[in-house]
Amino acid sequence: MTAIEDATLKLDPEEARRARQERLERIGKWVLPLAIMVLAIVLWDRICVWNEIPQYILPRPGVVLQTLHNDAGLLFSSLLVTLRITFLSLALAVIGGVGLAVLFAQSKWVEMSFFPFAIVLQVTPIVAIFPLINIYVNNQTVKLLLCAWIVAFFPILSNTTLGLNSVDRNLRDLFKLNGATRWQQLRYLRLPAAMPYFLGGLKIAGGLSLIGAVVAEFVAGAQGQSSGLASRIIEAGYRLNAPRLFAALILISLTGILIFLVLSLVSHLILRRWHESALKQER
Repeated sequence: MTAIEDATLKLDPEEARRARQERLERIGKWVLPLAIMVLAIVLWDRICVWNEIPQYILPRPGVVLQTLHNDAGLLFSSLLVTLRITFLSLALAVIGGVGLAVLFAQSKWVEMSFFPFAIVLQVTPIVAIFPLINIYVNNQTVKLLLCAWIVAFFPILSNTTLGLNSVDRNLRDLFKLNGATRWQQLRYLRLPAAMPYFLGGLKIAGGLSLIGAVVAEFVAGAQGQSSGLASRIIEAGYRLNAPRLFAALILISLTGILIFLVLSLVSHLILRRWHESALKQER
């Protein structure tokens, strides 16, 4: 190996420092949150022991995990009910939000006419709307689905509308000069440009649909074996069964995290080859 080849293999000190920093950041991104989580769990356990806190007030982490294992059949069946409402409401929010955003993009008059009503649905608490839904809707599943949909709908609509309206004017003029119709502009220019905005709204709506499903179950007071996790929480609270209550909360939290991670992965896979936000993450 010549001296020139040997020199080219050696990294510049600044590049070496940057490489070390990037490696530390990649490791720290996973190690630091896990370390803090483990520390918090240990502190939780020690507080229960040091203060001799009764199990029905604050159970130790080991007791919660044991309850999660013992009541897995009941809790996971309720989780499936909650997930069904969550995913159905998210699907309806995507269909309705994207469809209405496309209409808004095609006509400013339609946007000015209907967008205020979407804002009204967003800013009105679901607990205030539910009594009306309870009067007009008889089916319990439809009630829960409608409540969760209202919560998840606006981020999809708002972000997609913003994306469709954020297309570069020069590109729009170029399409017009080449004789593109409004629907061709929508298909080949505006929808691809709005994709990052839509995916950002989808990640928000994914978590909100789960929150909406749980809140709707709380408000509706759904009970019975076929009810969701919210009813398990209410039931555990009435019975002072704190371990089951914490186990249900952990399931909800883990489900929300998993939904966010899956939607983030979908967003990355769609954008990684062409959008700047994903390209920067791969450098």
